[in-house]
Amino acid sequence: MKNEPADIAIFWFRRDLRLNDNAALYFALQSGFPVLPVFIFDTNILNELQDKKDKRVFFIHQQLKQIKSDLEKAGSTLAVLHSTPLLGFEQLCAKYSVKVVYTNHDYEPYAIKRDNEIRNFLDEKNIPFNSYKDQVIFEKDEILKSDRTPYTVFTPYANAWKQRFHQEEIKLINSEKSLFALFQTKPVPFPSLEEIGFEEVSLAGMPAVNLDQNIISEYKNSRNFPAEEGTSGISTHLRFGTISIRSVAKLANSYSETWLNELIWREFFMMILYHFPEVVTENFKKKYDAIKWRNNEHEFQLWCKGETGYPLIDAGMRQLNETGWMHNRVRMIVAGFLCKHLLIDWRRGEAYFAEKLLDYELASNNGNWQWAAGTGADAAPYFRIFNPHEQIKKFDPDLKYIKKWVKNFRPGYLPEVVEHKFARKRALEVYKKALEEK
Repeated sequence: MKNEPADIAIFWFRRDLRLNDNAALYFALQSGFPVLPVFIFDTNILNELQDKKDKRVFFIHQQLKQIKSDLEKAGSTLAVLHSTPLLGFEQLCAKYSVKVVYTNHDYEPYAIKRDNEIRNFLDEKNIPFNSYKDQVIFEKDEILKSDRTPYTVFTPYANAWKQRFHQEEIKLINSEKSLFALFQTKPVPFPSLEEIGFEEVSLAGMPAVNLDQNIISEYKNSRNFPAEEGTSGISTHLRFGTISIRSVAKLANSYSETWLNELIWREFFMMILYHFPEVVTENFKKKYDAIKWRNNEHEFQLWCKGETGYPLIDAGMRQLNETGWMHNRVRMIVAGFLCKHLLIDWRRGEAYFAEKLLDYELASNNGNWQWAAGTGADAAPYFRIFNPHEQIKKFDPDLKYIKKWVKNFRPGYLPEVVEHKFARKRALEVYKKALEEK
């Protein structure tokens, strides 16, 4: 016997933790059924996380608290489950008369598998599963070459993306306006962090969102200087959908093509992951498969701890370890250093970033690591090897960033793990030999 006799629609929150400008929520609220919003803390994912002080879980939990509070003001609630998605939907369908489910697309391999499993379960019950585009401007097969194959070089992809963007009017979706169509019910229990197996943490060091027009307009000039507050700080919010990509893209289009290009890189990597899911574990460019990575464990640990003796590398890694975030220019430098100077497989670094980054997003993390290693789609050529000392002169000449994160900094504060000229020569030889073997 069902506890709740009313026919309802379910809206399933995932990477879209907001009530405004939310595509699937908007369509759910137009369904004609009262809408019950749901979030599932997926044990398939949570059980893989070793650190029970994971900042991402805490961030999600905080956002859900706010959403639940806002929904309760509208006389509804948020049902938060802690289970596998399949078990969660079995419980929801046992408790409620579910007539239709709405959610937004997700493009990662696990998400596609998960959604197919839920779709099959709901099909057996004759419950439609409706999914919408929400976390990107253009998805899947929307930006393709004239022969209908995916782009693998960024610039022509970006040109095609912009052409379509300017042809179409990207509209914001007023999903909040329809909240009166929510399922009117009493608040339901909300699991604490402890109940889902995690602990409260500090989000100090996470950059504040700054969408000031001056910041966006000056982005091209200020974005490479890690000591400056020169970026928008929205990466984590884009990752979890607490901010809408449509509103951000419209802002970028008005004030900064450089910033817009960064948003397009995000979608380029998502498109690469969608069409070439093997990149999760394999080189995009197979000709690099013969690289003989050194994979020295001691040197890897020095890199992880920020103890390489290279100040900019160490500052970046200490910022990451302490805050869960790292400035984008510094990400490029530390990734290139691991792959080229130390000849450690990009997969090791990618996995470390995946564990630590608050804004970790599979497609961008994978794409950027393969870019740094030279193995990815439209990657930097293998002979492009950053000189970490020259990068300091260019981007942190006053050592403000370095001194902030390397508290014990002084010239020679640690021995350099490898000498730059030697490492550069070694990397060029190893890469060249690998390409000759292929």
